[in-house]
Amino acid sequence: MTVKTRFAPSPTGFLHVGGARTALYSWLYAKNQGGEFVLRIEDTDLERSTQEAVDAILEGMSWLGLDWDEGPYYQTKRFARYDEVVEQLLAAGKAYKCYASKALLDEVRAEQEANKENPRYDANHPKIKAVNDAAKDGDAFVVRFRNPKEGSVVFADQIRGRIEIRNDQLDDLIIRRTDGSPTYNFCVVVDDWDMGITHVVRGEDHINNTARQINIYEALGATVPTFAHCAMILGDDGAKLSKRHGAVSVMQYRDDGYLPEALNNYLVRLGWSHGDQEIFSRDEMIEHFSLNAISKSASAFNTDKLLWLNHHYIKTSDPEYVAGHLQWHLDHQGINPENGPAVTEVIQLLADRVQTLVELAQQARYFYEDFDAFDEAAAKKHLRPVAKEPLVLALEKITALETWTTENLHQVITDVCETLELGMGKVGMPLRVAVTGGGQSPSVDATMQLIGKARVMKRIQMAIEFIEQREANAG
Repeated sequence: MTVKTRFAPSPTGFLHVGGARTALYSWLYAKNQGGEFVLRIEDTDLERSTQEAVDAILEGMSWLGLDWDEGPYYQTKRFARYDEVVEQLLAAGKAYKCYASKALLDEVRAEQEANKENPRYDANHPKIKAVNDAAKDGDAFVVRFRNPKEGSVVFADQIRGRIEIRNDQLDDLIIRRTDGSPTYNFCVVVDDWDMGITHVVRGEDHINNTARQINIYEALGATVPTFAHCAMILGDDGAKLSKRHGAVSVMQYRDDGYLPEALNNYLVRLGWSHGDQEIFSRDEMIEHFSLNAISKSASAFNTDKLLWLNHHYIKTSDPEYVAGHLQWHLDHQGINPENGPAVTEVIQLLADRVQTLVELAQQARYFYEDFDAFDEAAAKKHLRPVAKEPLVLALEKITALETWTTENLHQVITDVCETLELGMGKVGMPLRVAVTGGGQSPSVDATMQLIGKARVMKRIQMAIEFIEQREANAG
């Protein structure tokens, strides 16, 4: 048997963290088993489904690198198939037409609640039965699945173990609405049957749906897939993860400066483990992943942990690869990397100092753009009259440099310190503020080397003039 998994989001919103983790688990299990992964868009909710959401889901999956072997399939393009199966169930007496109006069903439900009964659809209720018996051609109706009344649905969940739900807790669910459109629980069964899905990985909120769906599988004589229901993801505060935790869309993490490897690595550990290992390459995830190693307990989202992982991947990934993802942020911040050093060199210099690509782009700006003002606090502290002499001497020595290397620039700073009998900070800090505009940067010699000789000379001269103006204003 070839293992076949699927991810089947509804395009009523963006691809969020919970959905991304489900997709990742499904994808990893298929890869681990040498199987196939299917992407299906469950867009039968015509009022709420949007093309924007479809595009966001596809973009999120592509950004995460979760490629699919089949699809994307769209349920709205399979209505003829659903109709065919509904008619088969009607012909076999496993489904029936129900003519009861919503108003009548609400009335029956209110009676059940008043009698302290479990409110549910009951085809044998006198009022419902009377309406159905009196129906004539042309009356509006829904089609309901004839759910078994006796026994239980029992299945072996790969995460949660044995699950049993009594049939008398399940009612005759609607499988086709009055407008002819099919419903979620029915479409899912037909799709998974037709597509040969062997394993279904999804959230624990679907457990009751699973019982209903298994009864439909059995009514159709279809093979029932193996199910694995993942626990929910909680926010940092222990509440269910929601928009207020910033979990709007997977692509928000791209916008916030995360690498897809960091998010994938974080999500795979958000409920699954392999010993004490924290960092996994994609190949390691595939090699070690198993459904029965997923925890039954809810997992709490920890933004600090995600930032730590992102920092790791920015530092350790191939700079060319990081540069590809950084480009979006450079564009977004209006930074043109053609006017300066190779982006890969800047990444290597700054990677240890940043947690996100947003920070990396921000800190890269002074390598590609000149500035017309210094950071006020840094200038007040370090571009004082006492800094003028070391800056003038440094500019003189830098101008005379024939070979522009980090080593030679380091020697310039050393020579200035020795000549003026100053500590390294008295020379290095004014130089840092002069060439970067602020008080934070990697080692000033390496920074100057990447900025380039012409820019460094121009910026030191600007700092000297700033000090002179400060002296004049003081006088």
